[in-house]
Amino acid sequence: MLKEMNLPQVESAYYTARTHTTGGRDGASRSSDGRLDIKLSTPGTADNGTNPEQLFAAGWSACFMGAMRIAAGKRRIRFPADAAIDTEVDLCNTDGSFFLQARLNVSLPGLEHEVGQDLVEAASQTCPYSKATHGNIDVTYKLVEA
Repeated sequence: MLKEMNLPQVESAYYTARTHTTGGRDGASRSSDGRLDIKLSTPGTADNGTNPEQLFAAGWSACFMGAMRIAAGKRRIRFPADAAIDTEVDLCNTDGSFFLQARLNVSLPGLEHEVGQDLVEAASQTCPYSKATHGNIDVTYKLVEA
């Protein structure tokens, strides 16, 4: 059963990522353009490969960095070339029910704390990954000292 949501009408998709995955957490995934071709493994095992939580953390932090860059440009602030995000995505289990929680630890060397905090807040409202997780998982955004 599909749940209806009141979302904006899509005029066009800017980009569509297409992947083909086999074997689940112990399988493989390949993008339609061949740029991504990875082996998957279950978190916590010694098997070679990455896992969905690592992929989600990498994608989210890259997108979040882009959203902060856009916010900095709109504010005419020079975005630090050495900015970094350490993202942690936890796969949790309570009473047999799995869920995610996340922390994005953002380093913006050379920016005043208030300016950096403003960019983090702006990105948390505009980054598509942040918007998708808002109200769905516990997320902490923290501006850390460089």
